[in-house]
Amino acid sequence: MLGLGWFPDSLGGLDRYYRELLEALGEAQGVVIGPAGDAPARVTAVGGERTSLLRRLIGYTRAARRAGPESEVLDAHFALYAAWPVRARSLRDRPLVFHFHGPWAEENVAAGDSSRGRHRLRRMLERRTLLRADAVIVLSGAFRRVLLEQYGISPWRIRVWRPGVAAESFTPGDREKARAELGLAPTAFVVVCARRLVPRMGIDTLLDAWADLEGSLPGGSTLLLVGDGPLRADLEARAREPRLAGRVEVLGRVSEGALKDAYRAADVAAVPTLSVEGFGLVVLEAAACGTPSIVTDVGGLPEAAAGLDRSLIVPPGDAEALRARLLAASRGDLPPRPQTRAYAEQFDWASVAEHHRRLYAELLSGASDERPRVVFLDHVARLSGGEIALLRVLGHMTHVNAHVILGEDGPLADRLAQAGISVEVLPIAPAARDVRKDSLGARGAAPMAMLHTLTYTLRLAARLRRLEPDVVHTNSLKSGVYGGIAARLAGVPLVWHLRDRVADDYLPGPAVRMVKLLIRRLADAVIANSEATLATVTPSSRNRIHRVIADSVEIPPASERPASSPGTVFGMLGRIAPWKGQDLFLRAFAASFPGGEERAVIVGTPMFGEEPFEIELGALVEDLGLDGRVEFRGFREDIWQELASFDVLVHASVIPEPFGQVVLEGMAAGVAVIASDEGGPAAIIDDGRTGTLFRSRDVDALSRAMLELRDDPGRRAQLGGAARASVGPYHPSAIAGELEEVYEQLAPTPPPVRPAL
Repeated sequence: MLGLGWFPDSLGGLDRYYRELLEALGEAQGVVIGPAGDAPARVTAVGGERTSLLRRLIGYTRAARRAGPESEVLDAHFALYAAWPVRARSLRDRPLVFHFHGPWAEENVAAGDSSRGRHRLRRMLERRTLLRADAVIVLSGAFRRVLLEQYGISPWRIRVWRPGVAAESFTPGDREKARAELGLAPTAFVVVCARRLVPRMGIDTLLDAWADLEGSLPGGSTLLLVGDGPLRADLEARAREPRLAGRVEVLGRVSEGALKDAYRAADVAAVPTLSVEGFGLVVLEAAACGTPSIVTDVGGLPEAAAGLDRSLIVPPGDAEALRARLLAASRGDLPPRPQTRAYAEQFDWASVAEHHRRLYAELLSGASDERPRVVFLDHVARLSGGEIALLRVLGHMTHVNAHVILGEDGPLADRLAQAGISVEVLPIAPAARDVRKDSLGARGAAPMAMLHTLTYTLRLAARLRRLEPDVVHTNSLKSGVYGGIAARLAGVPLVWHLRDRVADDYLPGPAVRMVKLLIRRLADAVIANSEATLATVTPSSRNRIHRVIADSVEIPPASERPASSPGTVFGMLGRIAPWKGQDLFLRAFAASFPGGEERAVIVGTPMFGEEPFEIELGALVEDLGLDGRVEFRGFREDIWQELASFDVLVHASVIPEPFGQVVLEGMAAGVAVIASDEGGPAAIIDDGRTGTLFRSRDVDALSRAMLELRDDPGRRAQLGGAARASVGPYHPSAIAGELEEVYEQLAPTPPPVRPAL
């Protein structure tokens, strides 16, 4: 194992991780840069802080070569020292596993090194080592994205394995004793920040937030800064400022025992990183001591904290957001300490070591992962219907090696990474990405949009050739167009997933003809989300698979439904767009309930230039005399919480809905659903048993259905219960299995033998 330094003689997350992994792998030998005071005999320490870089490099390479004949696998952790040993003649035939702890070149830029020459050299050494590696290990999905997007590494070579934590050493201990040791009042609110004191750690932002909390916290409340680095003197000076004096202690570098006491004494830890964070081992160490961490939405930190409590994540560099979350924490809004400790116990070094042993054995045996490699394409990263559907099902695909390429960055990319799904962003120009579907294929389409689409298609085709997938799956109408052409250029079978009806009432005539032609010429398989969608295309002989595979939904925990009719809440959930029928809903609501306690709620936001329609809806509310009885809640990520607030969910699309994912979600939540009687919802709902269908585009019919359910709470409960019981076949695991059958048919034979990763 080729490391950097030996913890604690050398401080840093990389050094701690290396030591704890090597100790868990009792059979491993190690080479590090000294000093290494308490290292076992199987670790060779080379040089030291005062040894010149050249002498260190020569000594390190010699030590690695001496250990090489007894080793079967090389496991490297830092590019500078690994670059020469891994290419030495006596070692180059050994399989190489490289641990990517972060973009070394970029970290130095963030630390203030502006030398372009050194940056290029560091980047070259990183790429040299990464390209030599048979497998690359990262601690988070965020750093997997760095490898994919900045270094072009194949996703099939990357493993994301969470680190372990020494839970037998970092323990809750005696909290009162820890506070007494640090001179902290029993009732004080205490925050600890254990970080290297460099600019990218965001400690100035933390001090700004702490200063703004002056007068809002109990007496004796203290911020503990633990660590050392070039900013220490500046931070000590800031700690003496009037608003911080007596409220901040800069402890500097401390022993491990004192670090544990600081974690035990604190109510919460703060990790305010601004950039380049692989995972955040300090989050696990604090959690093992029972102390939760407030972290920024940077790198792997959200992945370290989200499993405990997503509210612990705040935007980077936002002192006000950090202040607000610290204030909430001071008032008790934190996960309980036993729960925090239990969370940390999931991160086990023995399991991490076993993952490594299996990987080493696979590399030595030459075994391969024979699951089909499937690349999924989508042009956006917003949490819209098709994108949510993709997110849900990918987490349940066990027989596929999946990778997602998105045309923009956004919430979907973050959610995929946090779910452990390989994702990269290959940006498409907004002029092409955001062109509305009603102009797709039109003669007047902007030439620049067409040029950007063509350029992107060629870039994507080149990326697909490098990735060598077995199947390409396009998840949206736009990605079907450019992705279908790119897949054909790359010679890869194509699954075109139709989530939109290819009909004149949904798309312009030229777009309908273009899309149908492309599907017939490019798609090896056509998947539609409903019979209504599939019926809008005519398969060709090339489309050897054409079938309906519905979207999926998981059943949320049951929620209490309101039992009485007064104040009945009718809600709509989903994208705000003219064809979604929010105006029809408001007119029907006004006709049914011109006065009274009934309320209408619209959850969602416009997309793709549809903002004027939302303004029109606001004016319509006023025209209908509904002021004070209609609430626009905007985009909400927690749809289950919103559905729990509805008595009745209304789905009122004025154009046949391709599927109706919102309908399925309402049914899973046990809410009584009213939907139009055409398109996908008509196939999902058993009218009168699992929901109510009304004549599409008919205000009076919708009004009658709303009145009926307002007046009969028992009927609402009956419909909601039957609906919830009916959605089992739509579970993501079942839908994933149907999709995997398609991939197996397109790639019926195992792929060529590849290095096992």
